[in-house]
Amino acid sequence: MSQYFESNPQKNSSPDHDVVMRGRRLLEITGVKQVESFDNEEFLLETVMGFLAIKGQNLQMKNLDVDKGIVSIKGKIFDLVYLDEQHGEKAKGFFSKLFR
Repeated sequence: MSQYFESNPQKNSSPDHDVVMRGRRLLEITGVKQVESFDNEEFLLETVMGFLAIKGQNLQMKNLDVDKGIVSIKGKIFDLVYLDEQHGEKAKGFFSKLFR
């Protein structure tokens, strides 16, 4: 398995992006370009692999390291969704709600 990661050409061309959830109460995300918006129910992050929407309850940013592209979020996590071309209408609906 480690050979796959070493020979994977995408790994060298873009920064790593990982999402680690611990007990549905803590998210650790790498490869974050910027935090677009956030409140206690929703975060929108731009990552190296597209926009990531996180929904939940009592969400708080626990850690933000802009230089390393790391964000930690705590709270009760309900939903993680990548918004890209494949979600077309869903992404439009999400952004229109966000920027009303």
